[in-house]
Amino acid sequence: MKIKQFLFAFAMLSLAIGFNSCKKNDETVSEEFENTFQLSADQAVADNLTEDANDMFMQVADEQGIAGGFAPGGPVVINDFIPCATVTITPLSGFPKTIVIDFGTSCTDINGNVRSGKINITLSDSVRKSGSVAVMTFTNYFINGFKIEGTHTWTNTSIAPGRSWTHRAENGKITAPGGRYWTHSGLRTVVQTAGVATPTRIDDVFSITGNHTVTNSANISRDITVLDALIKRTDCANISGGKLKVQGPNHYAVIDFGVAATCDNLATLSIDGRTPRVIVLR
Repeated sequence: MKIKQFLFAFAMLSLAIGFNSCKKNDETVSEEFENTFQLSADQAVADNLTEDANDMFMQVADEQGIAGGFAPGGPVVINDFIPCATVTITPLSGFPKTIVIDFGTSCTDINGNVRSGKINITLSDSVRKSGSVAVMTFTNYFINGFKIEGTHTWTNTSIAPGRSWTHRAENGKITAPGGRYWTHSGLRTVVQTAGVATPTRIDDVFSITGNHTVTNSANISRDITVLDALIKRTDCANISGGKLKVQGPNHYAVIDFGVAATCDNLATLSIDGRTPRVIVLR
């Protein structure tokens, strides 16, 4: 009788341990999924904010005549992205140059984006000249409440008649409104796929591939690979097409920026083919 009681008690204990183990495993998987969701969304935001800063730089380079690559008479500026920023370039002639784009304490563009602080660039030669290098850093720089930090290096790898760059992000850090932050680093290849032969930036389109790592404040990381080339149009504030693959511990996520022809601030995020969530890019 005692043996039966013991076996019954042992069976119940084993069942309880198994149930608790399954519960813990389920909780672990759920936590891993949530980390992947959040880090994926964070990287999508980081990509968009980085492209926005690059838009500011290219706008200045064109307006100041230091971008190169255009026919005599220079570019035609259709859309002024930064009407209230102060731009300082030294020296006025020759290279290398130092460029400071100062948005002051508050600068609102025609699309309603609010910036403050400074974007700093050192430029070795004309932006569109093969071999030129542009290094971007930030001084207390914010856009729409997000603080941007880190070093971004663009190296021109163009072979005529095409245009291309590598973009290396180092010590990147994004601090969201409210104080939550994440870091990011990686190497991307940027190829211009439209607008090369026209004297305006408004029709320029870029294709972006490569890899990145994003890490949250708890030191949890995800490796991210461009699955389908990201599409960045100059006339669109956000990345408008392409997909990223985010590798988790025992799963993966896909960030889908949608159809390149659509210009909005939304993307979707799905883990292992499950129902996607919507991400607001900024």
